Amino acid sequence: MAAAWVAVLAVGLDGARAATLDRELYLFNWDRYVDPQILKDFETEFGVRVIEDHYASNEDLLAKLQAGGAGYDVAVPSDYMVRIMIRQGLLARLDHSNLPNLRNLGSRFRAPAYDPRLEFSVPYLWGTSGIGYLGKRVQPAPTSWADLFDPERLKAHKGRVSMLNDMREAIGAALIYKGFSPNTRDPAQLAAARDVLLRQKPLLAKYDSENYEDSLVAGETVLAHGWSGEIFTAQKDNPDILFALPREGTFLFVDNLVIPARSKRKRTAEVFINYLMRPEIAARNSVTLRYPTPNESARRMIDPKLPGASYALPSGIRFYSIEDLGEAGRQYERIWTELKAR
Repeated sequence: MAAAWVAVLAVGLDGARAATLDRELYLFNWDRYVDPQILKDFETEFGVRVIEDHYASNEDLLAKLQAGGAGYDVAVPSDYMVRIMIRQGLLARLDHSNLPNLRNLGSRFRAPAYDPRLEFSVPYLWGTSGIGYLGKRVQPAPTSWADLFDPERLKAHKGRVSMLNDMREAIGAALIYKGFSPNTRDPAQLAAARDVLLRQKPLLAKYDSENYEDSLVAGETVLAHGWSGEIFTAQKDNPDILFALPREGTFLFVDNLVIPARSKRKRTAEVFINYLMRPEIAARNSVTLRYPTPNESARRMIDPKLPGASYALPSGIRFYSIEDLGEAGRQYERIWTELKAR
């Protein structure tokens, strides 16, 4: 990843202003979490090729950055992970003068609790977790976490159910099912969630955060713990796929664009982040990925009837944010390690 430089002209470069940009930018992202054509268009306009690698969970991302970051320039952690990374000194401070498109953010996203001044992060997309399912093969339609965790209900679909390969999402869902906070530190409550997951595991096809929607599309699974955007995207290939929010409550997340502290291409990374915040680019990305955008200017460009991208949260369901648990998070890690070893 040796640095190579190219001069760019000021005109039309969205604030680049005769800066020198690197010829390459290394993006560490969730799988299929940016419209590929947008990356090509960025390269055409700025002369910067975006090289993308993927991770399956926030914890995988954290481990990679703790190990040195492998030369990545932009990453996409969720809200709670931003706080953890700030605390550990893993993120570079952003220069807002290079990010004029911050003005396009909606008011509810301008001072998030995990980074109140947006000193280290820029909200990218948001969504919820829930249950994806095949409407013709799962009757009655799922309405509760019990549809994923009650062994009696799952028996009819044994081997055709998937759970997210994500520690906090999976354990959190089991905690909500049991009536507990998904951020609990109580050992007894965590033990109860552990037991739920251990009883469920023999009935699962897999833990999967990267390809579970493909399995739904193909009919290999009929129930999937998943994220809203992936499920709504899968609907484009299989209209029988539906998405349910469990009545007990679920997670709401905001994913963010950040620059790892060890990046050697910070200026280029800021130009890239600012590009993704252009209203027309953010709108295209949201429509393709079927996740709502925190970009208010972009939101006005999106058909309000479009599934996923125009997602409106229903009333009557509680939405939780995953919290940074500090040292208490080790209890979750022990449960996850035991579960995956069984």
